[in-house]
Amino acid sequence: MLPGWKTLASCAMNAIHLLIIVLLVVTRMQWPATAIVVVPNSNCFTFDNDSRLVDFTGLVGKYFEYNEKGSVPSDLVVQFCKDVQRRSQAGYVDFGRFISSHSFLTGSSPIDFIQTFQNGDLVHCETTYEKMGRTAQVNIICGHCPNKECKGKQGCICSISYDEMICRVIVELAIPCAKSGPRVFKGFSVGFHPRSSELVYNGLTQLGFDQLHHEFSFQSEQSHVSLYLSAMYSLSGFVGKPSFKVNPVKGLDVKLTGSGTNGAMPTTLSPTILTVNWRCEIARSSPYKVNILIPVEGYDPVEFTLTKECAYTQEKESNPMRGWATFGVISCILIVSSSLLCCGGFIYKTREEHQYGMDALPGMTILSAILDAVGGPRGYMRADDHSGNHASQASWERMGDTSQQVHTTNGRIYGSM
Repeated sequence: MLPGWKTLASCAMNAIHLLIIVLLVVTRMQWPATAIVVVPNSNCFTFDNDSRLVDFTGLVGKYFEYNEKGSVPSDLVVQFCKDVQRRSQAGYVDFGRFISSHSFLTGSSPIDFIQTFQNGDLVHCETTYEKMGRTAQVNIICGHCPNKECKGKQGCICSISYDEMICRVIVELAIPCAKSGPRVFKGFSVGFHPRSSELVYNGLTQLGFDQLHHEFSFQSEQSHVSLYLSAMYSLSGFVGKPSFKVNPVKGLDVKLTGSGTNGAMPTTLSPTILTVNWRCEIARSSPYKVNILIPVEGYDPVEFTLTKECAYTQEKESNPMRGWATFGVISCILIVSSSLLCCGGFIYKTREEHQYGMDALPGMTILSAILDAVGGPRGYMRADDHSGNHASQASWERMGDTSQQVHTTNGRIYGSM
């Protein structure tokens, strides 16, 4: 019996493992793509020719020196993503500073990347390059120098050249480049206003919206927030329908509405709106985290995080249009019912009671009785009511005589005058 029990236990364990795998796969399928929050660690980054992120944060501030031989010995120093200097016994000359990631460009073979440095010293260079002073350009080669071998593993300066009366220096630098990261959907932005980019800029999630940040949390009383999505027109068709996850799962009711959820193409001239409606069902001390993921065809998805404070529970808002809708439905039912009853009564009186005209309309008998009771004029006279007809005719004749006497009297009065 023992071998049989061992076999049964083994089958049960395999079934449990299979069930766990299935649950993990199902959970994985609920999130349409791998969640990658694309946030560079500094402004020292660029993109390769395939729009993939290349982050050089690990080399920020590293020194690369080049010994210049001549009548006045000097050294050219490149401080990566910082500045370029020329040092000698007379002091040093600044050839520009690294301003932002816009100064880090993609190059063409054999140059992989290009860094530009601006706003250097003005001495003897006051009128060059639109009064920008000395400038520098660092051409980066991923790998080794074509004409020399670097000492060490961090790379070195291959060569330098001066241009236009030493107001500009061009440096060729060989370094081991960082591995390319996710493919970024450049030109895509998400902001709180049209054509703004507080959350996502140029396909990159901005700092503060990459993870849980209390200082960026929305307050409890804010029931919704509108996000504006924009992209280049030629690539706007790649943007898919967004999805979201809430952590913790229970306690915050979240719904996405707006044109951004219907597959509309966001452009720079007509951004689409993604409205996040949320309601606190369970109050808690720490904020809820809402991860919003926007898939992009051919690129890594764009993901950012919104946090919501829930200091108290919120009641479900009633739809103000629901009352009007109920009133409209009831009104339609009453109108249709009244029309059917009126038509049915008219047909019944015409065929069964042999009444015609206005006499066959339902309620006309009651209306005539009410008019007679209040002494009002009759709305109509029956054709077979001869007495009433003569009385009416007599009354009209008497009224005519009276009016004639009045006119005659007035005429006599006027004649006497």
